[in-house]
Amino acid sequence: MKILLSEAQILDRVRALGRQIEADYQGKPLTIVAVLTGSLILLADLIRQIQLPLRVALLQASSYKGATTTASDLVINDAFAPDVAGRDVLLLDDILDTGHTLSTLVRHVSERGALSVRTAVLLRKIGRQEVHLEPDYWGFEIPDAFVVGYGLDYDDDYRHLPYVAVLDGPHAS
Repeated sequence: MKILLSEAQILDRVRALGRQIEADYQGKPLTIVAVLTGSLILLADLIRQIQLPLRVALLQASSYKGATTTASDLVINDAFAPDVAGRDVLLLDDILDTGHTLSTLVRHVSERGALSVRTAVLLRKIGRQEVHLEPDYWGFEIPDAFVVGYGLDYDDDYRHLPYVAVLDGPHAS
């Protein structure tokens, strides 16, 4: 594996994102909805940087199964669906790849009565986006490579790494 983003780089950028989000949501009823499971580490680090009253919710949605690196139909588990009616929502995900997941989740949360829905991602992959969606907040632009670490996985492994690395091998395409 080749480290793409160090732990220090990530934490510096998360601090900056936290300050930006805090400034933008002053006096607003903020709910951060994190997409399981990839954004859990980002969520934990980010909310500690935002000095505002806020709610945290989790939403389970996945278009990848097992060792596959190709997206299939998005499955949303409504058992975790938060009550967002009358709230400003920040949808938090680990990576913007094709854009299908995030755009579907924006519609999904909007239909539940949110006052507003913005998006934040740690990584924005260049050259893969199929759906026009401009994230409101993003940490880093990365090349079109299969990455793991800081919550991102390959077959449910590597999430624990404190950095983001390019995974070598046949699954990397």
